[in-house]
Amino acid sequence: MIRCNFSTMTEFVLQGLTDQPELKLPLFLLFLVIYGITVVGNLGIILLITVDSKLQTPMYFFLGNLSFIDFVYSSVITPKLLGNFIWEQNVISYSGCMTQLFFYCTFAIAEGYMLAAMAYDRYAAICNPLIYSVTMSQKACSILVTGVYIMAALGAVAHTSSMIRLSFHGENVIHHYFCDIIPLLQLSCSSTYFNELLVTLIGGFNVLATTGPIAISYTFILTNILRIPSSESRSKAFSTCGSHLTAVGVFYGSIMFMYFKPTSSHSRVQEKVASVFYTAVIPMLNPLIYSLRNKDVKYVLSKVMRKRCGLPQS
Repeated sequence: MIRCNFSTMTEFVLQGLTDQPELKLPLFLLFLVIYGITVVGNLGIILLITVDSKLQTPMYFFLGNLSFIDFVYSSVITPKLLGNFIWEQNVISYSGCMTQLFFYCTFAIAEGYMLAAMAYDRYAAICNPLIYSVTMSQKACSILVTGVYIMAALGAVAHTSSMIRLSFHGENVIHHYFCDIIPLLQLSCSSTYFNELLVTLIGGFNVLATTGPIAISYTFILTNILRIPSSESRSKAFSTCGSHLTAVGVFYGSIMFMYFKPTSSHSRVQEKVASVFYTAVIPMLNPLIYSLRNKDVKYVLSKVMRKRCGLPQS
């Protein structure tokens, strides 16, 4: 074990995505657009679900919570990422770094559990439509969402509290664009065995606890879809499932690529690229995949826009 004193580190420097000056402006503009779409899209979905009674259903209740998670999730990471393209040194305080780590873990974990809850909701709607209103009652939905945030908070507390007990002395440059677990562990002069064990155990549990229900739900969903006599209805249903499963695959694929491999094989460039998917791209995809392709949401959005512009309702 490397011997060191109790942590006296007061600040860290975030290295960012690239050190090449010619790439900073294009990347700044790219991520500014991505963040703009994320904020407008997700807040817009939350607003539409809140104000229109047509969207007061369990499916949109979960969708609104997913939009909230993606909005906060992206806002915890992206502003600091944008700062890396502007400032010569992007400094973050020790307390700010631990706070960012906590909220990052909270909403990253919550994203997976919310996707699982949404998959279960679709299973109940497609496979048991006659008892759907009973299965997905307001109380049941509230319990599911509360469980999502409790599981997320427990995981975040475990990771953050174990990180705080470590000592950091010497190099303070985090070779990443935010305070992620692995880059922080690489800077610590304490033993990180317990932290690495937590990453494996908590990460493995969360992956199994979320991908299992998703896989089971979609197995039953696809089985029922194949029994639909209308080819047009089957195609529409397959398209919806395909979009959701694509987003799930990108989210879990990037996380597993990041965390579930030997430490010796970690490449900083690969880690950053993988992180971009689940911290910036996935939150942006939420309003595009789950909402803007939905006829109910598009109808409500059109109605609101017409009302704002003083046009007659169709």
